[in-house]
Amino acid sequence: MLDEGIARIRAHRSNIHRYRRLLKTRLSDLERQFVERRLSEELAAVEALASETFPVGFTPPKDLGATSSAEASS
Repeated sequence: MLDEGIARIRAHRSNIHRYRRLLKTRLSDLERQFVERRLSEELAAVEALASETFPVGFTPPKDLGATSSAEASS
């Protein structure tokens, strides 16, 4: 499952790079709007996939400082 998620993220990132390169070229207003919309969709998709693929978040303990100072005085 992890490998599939990573492969999908890579595909979206490849699309993002392609759209960013396209935005550096001469485009009509309609083409630019389309590419910007697709870029936005790809960015949202890669963000959602990343949170699905790597759901673990790290939050440090609240009393981290108190614990280390108590250990230091022991």
